[in-house]
Amino acid sequence: MKTKRLILLDYKMEFNILHNHTDGEIFQIRIMNSVTQHLRVSTPGRVCLFGEHQDYLNLPVIPCAISRRISIAGQRRDDQRVHLALPDMQAEISFPLAAPLIYQEERDYFRSAVNVLRRDGFTFATGFDAEIHGNIPINSGTSSSTALVVTWINFLAQMSEQAKKLSPAECARYAHAAEVLEFHEPGGMMDHYATACGGVFFLQFHPVLKIEALQPGLKSFILGDSGEPKDTKGILARVKNGVLKIAQQLVTRYPEFSLHTVELKNLDQHRRDLNSEQQALLLGTLRNRDITLEALALLRQPALDDRQLGRLLNDCQTVLREKLKISTPKIDRMLDAAMNAGAYGGKINGSGGGGCMFVYAPENTKTVAAAIEEAGGKAYIVEVDSGTRVEAPTE
Repeated sequence: MKTKRLILLDYKMEFNILHNHTDGEIFQIRIMNSVTQHLRVSTPGRVCLFGEHQDYLNLPVIPCAISRRISIAGQRRDDQRVHLALPDMQAEISFPLAAPLIYQEERDYFRSAVNVLRRDGFTFATGFDAEIHGNIPINSGTSSSTALVVTWINFLAQMSEQAKKLSPAECARYAHAAEVLEFHEPGGMMDHYATACGGVFFLQFHPVLKIEALQPGLKSFILGDSGEPKDTKGILARVKNGVLKIAQQLVTRYPEFSLHTVELKNLDQHRRDLNSEQQALLLGTLRNRDITLEALALLRQPALDDRQLGRLLNDCQTVLREKLKISTPKIDRMLDAAMNAGAYGGKINGSGGGGCMFVYAPENTKTVAAAIEEAGGKAYIVEVDSGTRVEAPTE
């Protein structure tokens, strides 16, 4: 007996045509699991309030999702081809879903996401037509690429034959695999959890992964895009590799040494083992860690001290500028202009060397935004936002 399968997607039914040599054709109908035909998913960008250049060292961070988002809206095709329209970039991407998907370019995230999901058991009976839109500044430290990958992962999982609705943490893990692990990139997991989970939270990696949602009642931020391109891979490699080399060097000589537990007051005994650049990197890393923990205590308070939050942001910027050396003169000018216009505090955002800065501006928000523009930046007023979500599914 031979069986032919015809899937009518619009009706979510499967017809099995059984060819019986004696009785002719017998039609069997069974209702399939509900499969989404049309879907729109969006994901926010993020700023790192505290803990820049800490996540890949397994040190804690406090990220915040912001109200600039990327969306993917699409529907099933009747073949196994993926066609993506990116009108914001005047580009189109098209490829067949037939395995194996071979990467065609550096950071081929659309294909890598499919590969990562397939390895974990997801299957795709059809391809998709989809359109991608976004208003997150690109290549500016606000996690536009991660937001795109998280959105695509969320979209693919729900449009797969398994029709699985992933939790935010699952979206983050799959997106990290597709964006970082698949291409042997140096970044950590903060961006993936920040954009997938949304809101403000404390993310701890050691000794075990811990996510603590925070609800400090934050008011407006101003995001300022400098327009300066970033060298993310270069800066990550310099700072990350530099600190890891320092840690390994000190552990070899002092087995009890740990970036998680060493206190700033005890660093003098290690200075003779490090050159001046290494000393600055280590001091900056540990001061950054301690400011993050100070900020956590502040954000846990029932009533937020906005001025103290601003002071801690400024302290963090001092470390990033003077010790890790990831700020730029233009971003420093934008921060100075914002502070003079009434911002409470701010810092560079992301890996550094260009990209964006942000300030906390509960008051005089529009005046602060105008000052950033006058200093040569592009200003966006943003609020805390939710994580990856389905916007408007239709059946």
